[in-house]
Amino acid sequence: MSEFSKALSVTTSGLQAQSQRLRLLAENISNSDTPGYRRKTIPFEASPGTGGAVSDVRTGPVRLDQSTLTRVFDPGHPLADQSGNYDGSNVDLIIEIADAREAQRSYEANLKMFEQARQMSSSLMELLRR
Repeated sequence: MSEFSKALSVTTSGLQAQSQRLRLLAENISNSDTPGYRRKTIPFEASPGTGGAVSDVRTGPVRLDQSTLTRVFDPGHPLADQSGNYDGSNVDLIIEIADAREAQRSYEANLKMFEQARQMSSSLMELLRR
């Protein structure tokens, strides 16, 4: 596998991982007001490379955040108990928006690396044709 192919493979795996992360962040934000909803997270793992070589990134299994759910006081809500409380979600919009910006910037960085590797490969092919 050429170095250009390896670079494209690594950046492609990074794009896919960040895309999955952004999808989960969008789910978290859209369900922030859903009673009982637990925040979803996804870990990144390096897939095994050969002999210390650059390796691809892959996503691990989706995990549910086990932190406590917020208690919401609303006696008129259908899920409220006798005290008028029900379990809200454990999604913090500030954290989700910050994570989304980080994931977006990482996605853009991978996209720029992909474009640079592609341009370098095209330039090399042009030099070899001459």
